[in-house]
Amino acid sequence: MANSIARRDFIASSIIVATVAETGTVVASPQTGKKQEFYELRIYRNENGDKQKLISRYLENGLVPSLSRQGIDRVGVFTLMESGDDASIAVLIPYPTLEVFAELNPKLEADSSYMAAAKDMLAQPKEDPPFQRIESKFFKAFSGMPVIEMPAQTRSNKPRIFELRTYESHNPERAARKVEMFNSGEIQVMRDVEMAPVFFGEALIGADVPNLAYMLSADDMEAHKAHWKAFSAHPEWNRMKVMEKYKDTVSKITSLFLIPTSYSQI
Repeated sequence: MANSIARRDFIASSIIVATVAETGTVVASPQTGKKQEFYELRIYRNENGDKQKLISRYLENGLVPSLSRQGIDRVGVFTLMESGDDASIAVLIPYPTLEVFAELNPKLEADSSYMAAAKDMLAQPKEDPPFQRIESKFFKAFSGMPVIEMPAQTRSNKPRIFELRTYESHNPERAARKVEMFNSGEIQVMRDVEMAPVFFGEALIGADVPNLAYMLSADDMEAHKAHWKAFSAHPEWNRMKVMEKYKDTVSKITSLFLIPTSYSQI
């Protein structure tokens, strides 16, 4: 009986995703009444500090302002906290609907201010490109947290750090159960211990699917470690983690620590 219920829930969630993909219609979260956003996570891959500066100028003066003119806000732009030779830049872009995402590139090309600001980046020759590649992933927000929640540090313009975590699963059903686990209480536990989650997203397109990603925020690394310690001791987390239906939901965890650029909106 339990297996048939899990299968039924998984099929239902799959139908919802398929409907959204086909029609662009966003279903309101049953938990909050807010429409679930979509997120594009771009990583401009680079190992060259000068090229990182070039891309950063493009983002600050070109892409982010153009997104704002299109009504797209809360755009996060981050660099790696411990970058070493990695000069990549991560960009989190929220979209209210799939239509807005689909219309992005034509609107950028029609934006004369954007094209002027992007001139230096676009002028880089094939032999000396501005970046190695753009790695892009696309997510649908969880029903338990359907929109980005801005950290208090962002609202008060204080120093802050972020942890971007990716959870891979060995099959789609287990991935769906992990999403359910977050929606059914794990997100609230994170709020309770002041982890200040920023977003949660189920990967629709990208590498290493099935997976989900989420972002946490804190004043600094010391505070972030304290939040994780409190999370590990929380009675609700300790109750949920031993439940049979949430067994083996995660096969691999990847973590990146990020710091926002001066022009990041998150």
